[in-house]
Amino acid sequence: MLPGVTLPSSPPVDPVTLVVRRRIRPGHEGAYEAALQRLGELLSRVPGFRGTGVLRPGDGSREYTVVARFDSLGSAAAWELSPERALWLDTIAALVDDQLSFERQPGLDFWFTPPAAPLLRQPPRWKMAALTLLVLYPVSVGVSLLLLPLVSAWPLPLRALAQMLLVVPAMTYVFMPLATRAAGRWLTP
Repeated sequence: MLPGVTLPSSPPVDPVTLVVRRRIRPGHEGAYEAALQRLGELLSRVPGFRGTGVLRPGDGSREYTVVARFDSLGSAAAWELSPERALWLDTIAALVDDQLSFERQPGLDFWFTPPAAPLLRQPPRWKMAALTLLVLYPVSVGVSLLLLPLVSAWPLPLRALAQMLLVVPAMTYVFMPLATRAAGRWLTP
């Protein structure tokens, strides 16, 4: 355990997203990609881990963004303080120029702060909730109408699961990024 860092006694149940940006040294991209695969294996064994994503550098850039989602602050903190993470960080130390940023985003905040701009201030929570509702409702209804002919005979829990398997990725990767860009001026005046 790190000095002065303790796990919360009763961790919140809100999901948490960790977003880490690193600049990779030229010529070390292949080794870093291999290290990312190892990271995925390590994370998959962490209780409360919900998924990961990697934003690879664009043309002329060497910045990688790694996004890891956890079911609670306690699960994220357990990973951050784990010996496996410390060992993984030691293995990539020679591959990276520096860590550009590290942040924890609770709940739905990840939808509202693009990883490429992690220093932006979060909008007020009521605006995040309002925009999420305005986008989620039509997406959810649309997916329900599309799935209804295929799953109408299924039990309710399976129908809901099928719907969420389409709604959550669509919201995360398509509709919320579009909505937050379109509502950018309103979200952060």
